[in-house]
Formats: sequence, structure tokens, C-alpha cells
Amino acid sequence: MAKKKKEEKESPKVHDELSGFDIKINEFGEIKTNLNIDKLNRFLDENVEDKKLLEKEEKERKEREDEEK
Repeated sequence: MAKKKKEEKESPKVHDELSGFDIKINEFGEIKTNLNIDKLNRFLDENVEDKKLLEKEEKERKEREDEEK
């Protein structure tokens, strides 16, 4: 039986600030990364909107409007 060639993995496109970023999950379920977690969290805080927070803010705004009526 002939050996199958492994597909070469194309590295994903990432934001310039995260170039070279690599993340893996080991056999114990631990996240291993080559980037400082604090730096990653700062990047996410600056560039990604948290849907849960937006929903919470909308809900609170709606409740205040209902109370004013």
C-alpha cells in the first residue's frame, strides 16, 4: 500500500500585530501558545466586541426606557 502524502498546512492569515502567533492544545487539554496571554488579551479587548456585554448593555438600556414610561 502506498504512503499518502501529508497535506502541507497553509498558515492562516492573521492581523499584523499577531504575526507568528501559534496556539496548540496538548494531550492534557492545556493551551500552549508562543504569545504572551496578556498581550493577546489586550489585542482582543481593543479589536473584538464582546457580544455578551453588548446584549447586557442593550437590556439595561431597554429596562431604563421602560421604567421612564
